[in-house]
Amino acid sequence: MPDEMVDGRGQVRPHWRRLLAAFSDLPQDYAGNGIGEAARRLDRAFEDEGITSLLPGAAQASRAWRCDPVPLPLPAREFAALSEGLSQRARLLERLLADFYGPQALLAEGLVPPALVFANPAFLRPCRAEGRAPAGPLLTTYAADLLRGPDGAWRVLADRTSRAAGIGHAQENRRMLARVVPNLFRGQQVRPLRPFFDRWLDSLQRLSPRGPDNAAIALLTPGVHHPLWFEHVLLAGELSCALVEPGDLTARGGALFLKTLKGPQPVDVLLRRMDGRHLDPLEFGGHGGVPGLMDAARNGTLRIVNAPGCGMVEAPALAALLPALCRRLLGEALLLPSAETHWLAGPEALAMVLRDPGQWLLRPAFDGGAAARHPARMPEAAREALLRRVAERPQDWAATRDMPPSVAPCADGERLSPRPVVLRLFLAQDGAEWQVMPGGLARVPGDAEALAGRLPQQGLAKDVWVLAEEGAAILGPAALPRQPLPIRRATGELPSRVADNMFWLGRYVERLEGAARLMRAALARLERGPLLPREFAELTALSAALRHAGLVQAEDMPSGAASGALQAALWRALREGGAVGRQMAEIARLVEAVRDRLTGDIHTLFTLPLRAVQVQAAAQHRGQQGLEEALAGVLRYSAGVAGAAAENMVRAGGYAFLDLGRRVERAQAIAAQLGFALDQPASRIEGGLRLALELCDSVITYRSRYLGVLQPAPALDLVLADPGNPRGLAFQLHAIRRLLTDIDGGPEHDLLPQAEALLATVEDMPLAVQAARDPALAAVQIAPRLATLAGEVATLSDNISRRYFALLPPAQSLGQEMAEEPSVLFWGAA
Repeated sequence: MPDEMVDGRGQVRPHWRRLLAAFSDLPQDYAGNGIGEAARRLDRAFEDEGITSLLPGAAQASRAWRCDPVPLPLPAREFAALSEGLSQRARLLERLLADFYGPQALLAEGLVPPALVFANPAFLRPCRAEGRAPAGPLLTTYAADLLRGPDGAWRVLADRTSRAAGIGHAQENRRMLARVVPNLFRGQQVRPLRPFFDRWLDSLQRLSPRGPDNAAIALLTPGVHHPLWFEHVLLAGELSCALVEPGDLTARGGALFLKTLKGPQPVDVLLRRMDGRHLDPLEFGGHGGVPGLMDAARNGTLRIVNAPGCGMVEAPALAALLPALCRRLLGEALLLPSAETHWLAGPEALAMVLRDPGQWLLRPAFDGGAAARHPARMPEAAREALLRRVAERPQDWAATRDMPPSVAPCADGERLSPRPVVLRLFLAQDGAEWQVMPGGLARVPGDAEALAGRLPQQGLAKDVWVLAEEGAAILGPAALPRQPLPIRRATGELPSRVADNMFWLGRYVERLEGAARLMRAALARLERGPLLPREFAELTALSAALRHAGLVQAEDMPSGAASGALQAALWRALREGGAVGRQMAEIARLVEAVRDRLTGDIHTLFTLPLRAVQVQAAAQHRGQQGLEEALAGVLRYSAGVAGAAAENMVRAGGYAFLDLGRRVERAQAIAAQLGFALDQPASRIEGGLRLALELCDSVITYRSRYLGVLQPAPALDLVLADPGNPRGLAFQLHAIRRLLTDIDGGPEHDLLPQAEALLATVEDMPLAVQAARDPALAAVQIAPRLATLAGEVATLSDNISRRYFALLPPAQSLGQEMAEEPSVLFWGAA
């Protein structure tokens, strides 16, 4: 195997010498071996705030990408040669695509067998422009996987023309390595990555059919459950574009629009991170995607990057033809050859591979993303079955000569060990020429099959350093002229899906806090030992509230002095699979879904304390004290989220719906819980009032106002009607009314009358109790009214969802009324 660090004479190459010297100069706080400590710090940083923290699902640690602290340096001259070869290769593949989706002259001349095109599942017939070249370039971003051969020369193992995954990994590796081990960069002439992203963004803006001024760019992702979701989030942030899912988009009148709260916003450029075959069900069949998307692209109102169908030239079977095609199309020799590859449709190639299958990697002929299979490393039965399939349908297979990759030093505990590396470099077309990112992703594969194929969901990677020549100037792109942007402060441009997720994130955080408060109040009474009748009545009311919230079952209710069943039920609710555990999982999912709307600090505050609580809840049963500690962690988490959001998120946009969700959830919970607290005989109303003050965290405020004299009207006024009590019901309804006004930008709002009617009802309740002849009886009679009020708040929540998130027309009869709602009907049809 060739060694990246050592030359042919066994000497360490000069650029590696400088890098290894940087490790020896790490500060004293890198205890012991600097490399091992750097690796541990990088792992922690990725888990806390990097790629690992963005991975969806619970099993993040086991699926995480790791970054090796030892980068892969490339000298300036070597990178220049690779850049020249890859730029030529990108031009060649672009010309091939233009011919395959246009005049198909290469097929007519016999230079490309028709089976390589028409049998390729990635060739999308609806994308072909009959008899003419497609308008505009089809290929605007490109990546290639490279191996250094035994002769020291680089060869292309695979072309990536569909979506070029991994560029987000490369940027994140550089960011985290520079933050965690900044000393490595001192004294090193490392070219920055930022200018490449600036040029890429400029090129995307120039692609806009409406011109580069204020071009609307969106990055299309399949969603939070996609394995590379974290990269989509990172790219959207780097390119300052909207991160959208298919459900966020609609095609109308030959154009593409983003569905927002206040109507359609045009999309000019769509940077897709979805398979082209799933973009438009009307064109390609299947489910999902955006119906009519391809119609917008044909009309010239939308540019899709890369164009659907570009993945067809990733076919391994095409690699053997590239030298001849390069001479035909570009009039040049291919500068950067592919690893030796043969399409097995020919009898000579098939016979050669079957004579000695151990020398080859077998890959599907048309699927460049499929993993290679190494017959020499397979069990005998599996190898024989594979070779039979190859012999039966050789046209479906391509063979690449097994070429061990070069090795580079990687951190292995406290020392360095040689590991194989596969280099992926990225290119973007700026309208005039191809720009190569001065860096890349060096993967450390676990086995031979991982050399080719799609980017795996986990593994070890290296930052790639392109070293600048001494004294070389590092230039960024020239600034494009821009027209002045109009000042905007409204929330209307927020996609409805994002608003929906923010709303429910607020609801679930508040629901989690409310559950913890109820559980803690019940525990406080269980600690007292034998309960007095008044205390047992309070516990019974709390148990009813817990049961209503889905935290316990009827059989868990306390009976007499026996409370073990209730305590065990609270533990079950807190663990994974229980009611509170499910709430925490849903919060984690929603945080992932709005990751592109959260800063790094806010995301950390939303995730790390929650994980700590989940770990605490999953610990072995530690009795009542352990339960109290876990609940205290939940309350600290919810308070931290509320405080961080209030102090760091702009009031317009996502925060408005986050806070609206919290207020709706708290209002509904207060009404329901106070209903249970007041559901007492009139003779015991004092215990119900005391519980109501406790649930609304208002005991101290009441004592300071009324010196401990507990009466129904003052207590109910504090928890129901006082607009200054943040734990009171009126406070939530005032906030809901204000937020609804702010979201729509004015007082004219069809939801406002519902909120105002609820507020008027709540404000009248304490006055009615105070005016009653028997205030205790009047307070007890409020209980069923509060239960009804909780249902009315739930109805208001449904109406909020219908108006802003479901985007459906309001229920009404057919006729003139429907014609008066054209914008609503537009979204309902979408």
